[in-house]
Amino acid sequence: MKTDNQQVSVLFMLFSILFCVCLITANVLETKQISIGAVNITGGLLVFPVSYIINDCVCEVWGFRKARLLIWAGFAMNLIFVAFGALADAIPGAPYWHNDEGFHAVFGLAPRIAAASFVAFLVGSFINAYVMSRMKISSHGRHFSVRAVVSTLFGETADSLVFFPLALSGVVPAGEMASLIVSQVILKTLYEIIVLPVTVRVVRKVKQHDGTDVYDEGVNYSVWKIFNLQ
Repeated sequence: MKTDNQQVSVLFMLFSILFCVCLITANVLETKQISIGAVNITGGLLVFPVSYIINDCVCEVWGFRKARLLIWAGFAMNLIFVAFGALADAIPGAPYWHNDEGFHAVFGLAPRIAAASFVAFLVGSFINAYVMSRMKISSHGRHFSVRAVVSTLFGETADSLVFFPLALSGVVPAGEMASLIVSQVILKTLYEIIVLPVTVRVVRKVKQHDGTDVYDEGVNYSVWKIFNLQ
């Protein structure tokens, strides 16, 4: 079924829900440090790269306009989750409640960390969508796999370059921070590459189902035109 640009399809709605769930889940999982072999990462790394994969799929199928709507929707849902979590954390617990420390560890994000996370998400996500969109036009729709990896590399690099200095400057030594940024970018890009066969198949099926394959010729790339879907 071919969709009108002013509407969103059921598949786009489902992608949007999954996108928001991934962002919120990543926030919760970030509170746990885990080790995979000799590599130490946060739990959020297990799910956060999925948001970039969804971003790639949406931008490839429905174009930058729908990706822009998706990014702002994800931002709004994540902000609501963090705000209510912070509110619940700030309200004194009941006399019989003895898990304040654990609850605070999950929902008591420091304002600096939360702000850095939100800014980094917006910057990285929009750069990812922009690179994906421009490369699709220049390649005439060919080489999706290359475009997916390159756009993720740009987006994740921007995300890390914004987040870590804003969140951890003065806490983590400069040398360690550079290593942290590079390792995060490499791991997240590898994640994209590993699941790329699945991503390619999903994009192909969605295009077939919706009869949609948008090229962003003449699109306005302003991030503020949230509801401009034409």
